[in-house]
Amino acid sequence: MWVFLSNSFLSVVADKENPEGGRLLVRARKAGHIENVFPDVEVDWTPNADYAFRARVPREEVAKAMAAEVLNLDYTNFKNSIKDGRYHDACIETWFAMNALQRGDKSMAY
Repeated sequence: MWVFLSNSFLSVVADKENPEGGRLLVRARKAGHIENVFPDVEVDWTPNADYAFRARVPREEVAKAMAAEVLNLDYTNFKNSIKDGRYHDACIETWFAMNALQRGDKSMAY
């Protein structure tokens, strides 16, 4: 699953070694994004992988962190809550792509 937060973009998937097990693989494209949500985990740098930053996180810890994000949500506009300029711009690009999907805009077909 992709998770867009004000300070992090994460990809959370099952751990290939044990897909139904007690830990998930949390991946990020930008340094610090995993630590923004999971400050105590060990993050591996995998520069040649699709996502350069990876951490194995207990499933329950991921669930608690996502619940905390929801419980503490206080902004009325997600895009305006993003302080990092490059990350903000990437989220705007995503917003445009999803808006085109909603409208059925064939020029943005992937």
